[in-house]
Amino acid sequence: MNTPTPHNQAVFGQIAKTVLMPGDPLRAKVLAETYLENPVQYNTVRGMFGYTGTYKGKVISVQGSGMGCPSMGIYSYELYNFYGVERIIRIGSAGAIDPTLHIGDLVIGMGACTNSNYASQYQLPGVFAPIASFELVKKAQEAATELSVPYRVGNLLSSDTFYDDRADNLLPWQKMGVLAVEMESAALYLNAARAGKEALTICTISDCPLSGEATTSEERQNRFTQMMEVALRLI
Repeated sequence: MNTPTPHNQAVFGQIAKTVLMPGDPLRAKVLAETYLENPVQYNTVRGMFGYTGTYKGKVISVQGSGMGCPSMGIYSYELYNFYGVERIIRIGSAGAIDPTLHIGDLVIGMGACTNSNYASQYQLPGVFAPIASFELVKKAQEAATELSVPYRVGNLLSSDTFYDDRADNLLPWQKMGVLAVEMESAALYLNAARAGKEALTICTISDCPLSGEATTSEERQNRFTQMMEVALRLI
């Protein structure tokens, strides 16, 4: 086994088969300390915290991914291919593209459009559509309904640019029915497809770029708990 890795000091067996994966490592810390019983920290390399504990008797891990497709690409690849992880559920923030979405709403990412070049490594004779595990999408929809959490299911945009030079860069995606923009899901879904594993993104709307409505970094770190509760019901 190629563990530890340059990015993760855990050895094989310390990470559960199911990993919840926020982009923010401090959100991973909050989730582990709030929801897991007897959490043990297995990683501090590069400040990308990882923990394993139990939730209602089931072993689960929580691991930060960092921002963007390259960072998600590294951490999810290692989890799938070196640590025996079977499913990764990304829990993160997203900016609303669809005007009917509001701050605090959940988006369950059925697919992930992208402007990233991440998929070029596979040298496919066409354009691959990165999609989530249908079973995880179905379970997430059922969990959100049971919890009475406002949600939508549909396409995300995984963008390589947070500050884009074009002020209207999101409008063409809005025309295509894309719900929200984030930065990691396409790489996660591509790695899952290549490894034959499962993946899903559940995002909380943290801002509305087209209207200017936004939340603070502290609110994103500590208050977006509904997506965590939905994700934990998938275990």
